[in-house]
Amino acid sequence: MLPELHSILNLLEGGFSRLKILVVGDIMLDRYIHGEVERISPEAPVPVIRHAQRYERAGGAANAAMNLAGLGCQSVLAGFWGDDTEKAELHALLDRAGVDTVGVVTSSLPTISKTRIVGRMQQLLRLDIESRETPPELDMERLIARSTELVGKVHAVVLSDYAKGALSRRLCEAVIRAARAKGIPVLADPKTPDLSKYTGATTVCPNLGELAMSTGISSHQTEALLDAGQRQVAEHGFEFLTVTMSEKGISVMWPERRYHSPARAREVFDVSGAGDTVIATLAAALAGGLKVETAVDLANLAAGIVVGKMGTVPIAQHELIAALTPSTGVTAGEKILDRERIARRVAEWRASGETIVFTNGCFDLLHVGHITLLEDCRRFGTKLVLGLNADASVCRLKGPTRPIVGERERARVMAALAAVDAVVLFEEDTPLELIRALRPDVLVKGGDYTIETVVGHEDVIAFGGRVEIVPTVEGFSTTNIVKKLTAAQEGGK
Repeated sequence: MLPELHSILNLLEGGFSRLKILVVGDIMLDRYIHGEVERISPEAPVPVIRHAQRYERAGGAANAAMNLAGLGCQSVLAGFWGDDTEKAELHALLDRAGVDTVGVVTSSLPTISKTRIVGRMQQLLRLDIESRETPPELDMERLIARSTELVGKVHAVVLSDYAKGALSRRLCEAVIRAARAKGIPVLADPKTPDLSKYTGATTVCPNLGELAMSTGISSHQTEALLDAGQRQVAEHGFEFLTVTMSEKGISVMWPERRYHSPARAREVFDVSGAGDTVIATLAAALAGGLKVETAVDLANLAAGIVVGKMGTVPIAQHELIAALTPSTGVTAGEKILDRERIARRVAEWRASGETIVFTNGCFDLLHVGHITLLEDCRRFGTKLVLGLNADASVCRLKGPTRPIVGERERARVMAALAAVDAVVLFEEDTPLELIRALRPDVLVKGGDYTIETVVGHEDVIAFGGRVEIVPTVEGFSTTNIVKKLTAAQEGGK
């Protein structure tokens, strides 16, 4: 489990929405054509693809911006696109994701696009459409002006360089100078061997191949390569260097020390866009105030998720929240949520395909009957939310001598149980409003209830859920424990 988990979850569950991050760089449209290969063409020795599916994705700097939007940040994009069909398609994708394209300049050059033809999960051909000309000087001046103006309105800047012409040395210098004057992080994803282009950036994020081009040392000589990379930190005025190493993870190098974040083991389908995910997550985490090591670990986790998908796919909040909140890895304190945060977390879990189970009770003096109920609840889904009566609610239901254990202590004890994924207190006599807000897939009660007598059953069934009744363990109840304690106390007088 990552350090600073509380801070990470706070950012993912609302904190990122307060951050505005600018991405400047080479904007592209990625097209994918999928089909089945059934024969070889009689016209030439090439496979014939029977077309089945076509879709478009944002690529290059646009994908970095999409990743920031997926994390919940206010994402702003600057770069070039043409006045063509590809621009319209790309603009529609970005607009749906909430990416602000105020910094994008419409150029006389075409929008860069890459069309990948895929048969049976294997890429067979890629067709690139782009101009070899450099952007016109007037267009470049407009992009520099827009980018530097936007720097003053954001919390971090990403330079997404695919060596397609948008990130000239002059633009990089102007943006880095403006960002550092404001005291905000600026991160560069390089595609050119000369890292001096990004002098003064907070960090530059090459992969091993890119670092090898920059240093002249083979990517197979990992230690020598990293040593050479570390020397470039001071040489170019970076705060640190971030090197992505594929299945080996990510290494961070300051002038005098290093930190390595090992890769999160996942099945790899496609590494397209993984670098965009890393730099976007790293930028958002640093802008959110996380330590560099924590930010790198989070970026590593995000990259591990996206490489498990086919094509260029940005990270999403709910995927990280689901990965960060397994019941066995989260501290008890992290499971105790207020109503606003439990609603967000349930929504994120549901978006990741989790089945939400809900039960409720006072749970005053934990006993084996409670444990059995919770274990039974967990059998019906993948995430268990426990609604816990607050002290005032328990008092009204059980009398003035209850609860014996206060709500904060009861919540902490219940949250420490492996079967429980979240605990939320409610002040009302029943959890009806909480059930309506969370819309669980399964509502569970124990004891002598019938489905018709369970509070909230009509609502749960109405929105497509179900109600389950599980038997209680005979002879175990808080009331019986209290009676035994009272009798023992009186017998000892």
